[in-house]
Amino acid sequence: MFDEIKVAAFSFVPRKFDLAWNADQLEKYYRQAARRGAKLALAPEEALDGYPVNDVLFKKLSPQRMRDAAISIRDPYIQRFKVLARELKMSLAFGFAERIKDEIYNCALFIDHRGRLCGRYHKMLLAEGHEPRQWYNRVGSRSRAIATPFGKCGFMICNDRWNADLARIPVLDGARFMLIPAYGNKGRPQDEAVLAVARQNGIPVLEANVGLLLLVSKGEIVERVKRSTAMIVGTMAIPAIPSAANRDKQERRFLVWRKPELLRRYRRRIRDARFADNTMVPATEIKKRR
Repeated sequence: MFDEIKVAAFSFVPRKFDLAWNADQLEKYYRQAARRGAKLALAPEEALDGYPVNDVLFKKLSPQRMRDAAISIRDPYIQRFKVLARELKMSLAFGFAERIKDEIYNCALFIDHRGRLCGRYHKMLLAEGHEPRQWYNRVGSRSRAIATPFGKCGFMICNDRWNADLARIPVLDGARFMLIPAYGNKGRPQDEAVLAVARQNGIPVLEANVGLLLLVSKGEIVERVKRSTAMIVGTMAIPAIPSAANRDKQERRFLVWRKPELLRRYRRRIRDARFADNTMVPATEIKKRR
């Protein structure tokens, strides 16, 4: 038993540190998704700021540059997308560098169709590792399911998707679907990792990676596009939460199916029994019986 909703994921190559340009691109793609009937649209990891932390880590830019990319959850950019969600009557999810006091986190958030912030998640697993003094690249300390209009949602960000234990945490907290904003590996192993998350946990998964878009529903890949600038729109089947009402509905459905099925089986058994009985009687005797 599933609730089916139309969802979208899109990819573009964001400009590092250019929040204004990236925000315009996000709005453009969200509007396209709404026109195509999506009720939920997902953008890549740190799509708002261009994911510049690797430039800081490996290209020797000053960590202070991350202050040019990071914003608080109350920033006007976030408010802009709350207003957009209300206008489009569509839920939005995207990644950005979140500033909390003097520390910066790789964050994903979910805004519902009424413009309400349902929740956010901080990346838990960093491919580049982490050193405690790196205030500009903090890691999250917990993963929880987020209540949304479509049921509870789990987030994983990019490198998180490789860890099965981490994927299981929001599911155990009630998540019925998973969103993965990413900016990284686009090869076959990543597809297999995302597919495993869906199959092992019995949930659909929507991924927006820069250069790869993926939708897994009912344990199968139903949409996949590998281009830097692209959008997918497809149907996500969200499993219902186990409940007495769902139990009774399933039981009634079985009983309706069972009534004609048992009659069909009974008639087949009688027919087969008569055939077996006739094969053991001489042909002359069968004619007399007829």
